[in-house]
Amino acid sequence: MKKTTKRELTSLSSAGKCPECRRLLLEELYEQYCGSSRFTGSFFRRWRFFRKKYGWLLVVGGAKALKRLLDVVLSACGLVVLSPLFLLVATAVKMTDGGPIFYFQKRVGTYGAEFVFPKFRSMRVGADKLRHQINAHNDHGDSITFKMKNDPRVTKVGRIIRRLSIDELPQLWCVLRGDMSLVGPRPALPSEVAEYSLHDRRRLDVKPGLTCFWQVSGRGDIPFQDQVRLDVQYIESQSIWLDLKLLLRTIPAVVFGKGAY
Repeated sequence: MKKTTKRELTSLSSAGKCPECRRLLLEELYEQYCGSSRFTGSFFRRWRFFRKKYGWLLVVGGAKALKRLLDVVLSACGLVVLSPLFLLVATAVKMTDGGPIFYFQKRVGTYGAEFVFPKFRSMRVGADKLRHQINAHNDHGDSITFKMKNDPRVTKVGRIIRRLSIDELPQLWCVLRGDMSLVGPRPALPSEVAEYSLHDRRRLDVKPGLTCFWQVSGRGDIPFQDQVRLDVQYIESQSIWLDLKLLLRTIPAVVFGKGAY
């Protein structure tokens, strides 16, 4: 079989801008180097091709459907079962300073789509305006992300619900809606994504989640580049069994509160 010339590879690359041109060029190259068109092969050759193609689509589609079913069932049950806790936390947050119960942000989801991200408010009102005053105390150094162990903006109630990750529970609604999944990379702020490298953007290839590899391995203590590495590791090895393992590992991570601040 002849090797594809540099000129032919260049033509194939430029044809990628037009799906129909690319299809015709691929068929022409297939005929030239394999001696026959892929569309005129024997019945059994075509049967093997379609069996593998649709078999793979069935496996991948089935895994996605099962993951979505797991998200819907567990998030719906969680919202119902945890509703008394939600009421208790809402009352405590409101009594702290009379401010709003929830804090809403824009976060970035799959392929860069933004969505509304709710949390129980753990900081005092107007905390965002004070961010520039404490940037120099970022425990992540000059990283894209900002983490501070003794953030002066956090309220007394906020420290408790943050340590136990209770402030994140309203995001079960995002899971039920389909903006998030139970397991996946944590959703980033648009300002953080704007500073991502091409490699960092791999985190956006799947739905963001409530928990992930680095959430159960130290949370805020994990540097940004290690977060990206662990998120990419999850994306390349994701499965229902892995999701269940990470959900189980989240329980002791929440109880011990390592890296939660």
